[in-house]
Amino acid sequence: MAASDGDNQELVKKYSLLAQLIPNLDRHMAYPLLNFLEDQTPEDEDISDITQMKYALLKETNMFDFVGDLYAQLNGLKERPQEYTKKREDVLARREKFEEETEKIQNLLGDTDVINNLRSDKTSNMNFLKETHNVTPQMVDQLYEFGQFQYACGDYGSASELLYQFRILSTDNDKVNAATWGKLAADILSVNWESALEEVTKLKESIESRLFNNPLAQLQHRTWLCHWSLFPFFNYEPARETLTELFFSPAYINTIQTSCPWILRYLCAAIITNRNRPSGKSNFVYGNYQKQLKDLVRVVRQEQYEYNDPVTSFVKALLLDFDFEEAQKRLLEADEILRADFFLVASADAFLDAARHLISESYCKIHQRIDIKDLSTRLGLTHAEGEKWIVNLIRDTRVDAKIDYKAGTVLMNHPPVNVYQQVIERTKGGFFRTQVLSQAVGK
Repeated sequence: MAASDGDNQELVKKYSLLAQLIPNLDRHMAYPLLNFLEDQTPEDEDISDITQMKYALLKETNMFDFVGDLYAQLNGLKERPQEYTKKREDVLARREKFEEETEKIQNLLGDTDVINNLRSDKTSNMNFLKETHNVTPQMVDQLYEFGQFQYACGDYGSASELLYQFRILSTDNDKVNAATWGKLAADILSVNWESALEEVTKLKESIESRLFNNPLAQLQHRTWLCHWSLFPFFNYEPARETLTELFFSPAYINTIQTSCPWILRYLCAAIITNRNRPSGKSNFVYGNYQKQLKDLVRVVRQEQYEYNDPVTSFVKALLLDFDFEEAQKRLLEADEILRADFFLVASADAFLDAARHLISESYCKIHQRIDIKDLSTRLGLTHAEGEKWIVNLIRDTRVDAKIDYKAGTVLMNHPPVNVYQQVIERTKGGFFRTQVLSQAVGK
């Protein structure tokens, strides 16, 4: 058993994505990943390296109480050095000064009468506030600076509100874009998923419009957005469909293939677990799920030499090679990987359940007579659990099958393929491609 645990730990370390994820995240957003890693580390292992990484990440922030405690922990001190107390006092003094400088404009933006007089034109709004309340551009910029300061202090809720207020009035497009990134980070860290999803949409539009003539900058910003989107992707159910579509869009799937192929792990996990969503019984949604699976298989096939891990290898073994023994082996490894991944740990059980359904469906499609014991083994279940699983599968998917309990087999009734329907579908596909080619030639 100990050897098995050791093998699992080696597997987890081998396929850890921490080194790929952290450079594409803000330092505050990387901290929860390190905290999760510390929680996952066995008690008898040294965690000084993790503490050192935390210190290196946060020493440039204004969180001096916490940074001082980390420093004391690293250097074997009983309490944080006095210099951190002085830094804390300086931060509190600066916060008080910011509050005084921004009090007037914050009060104005909290006044219903003032808000009702604002319009969509920022220049008109600034003229109105300047004429009626003596508001200057410098006062607006102070909101941005105070928002950055609060974010560096770890007060993410206040930072989000200040950056939102700044964005209402500022005409400085570069600062507005930076404020949007800052607000997304603040919303993620304050677990405001609905607002975070809105910011993801704003940034997507900004990347397409502001950087349309700079492909390299677009690639970098899309890469960052892919990584930052992982937080709402796996924590906010309504975000799942929106972000799946975003990742599969031509620009972003190209970004993933070019710049960050490891995101395929998360895309695989998201698509496979989509099978268990409550709306999955709808024909439209199920059809969309099948299309996403096909798209996923296509991308995994293209990237298998560039990136692979147990999760993508499971998809390849099952849906590309139809190698059920390999799929079973990879599924066991994938389960270990998911339970050690910050973003996927909550989806591990759902992934395992959905993956077993995929194995069952694929197995049933290519076999006329299925041995229940054999299928149970492939799913990692006992014979009794396997029988129950197959009964539920037949009931849920409504496949035409009969169970022979005496023989311990399932008889599948595969209806003959309608040749005429095949011709119609192929004709539709050919007609659509002809239209696309015609339009391309026309342009």
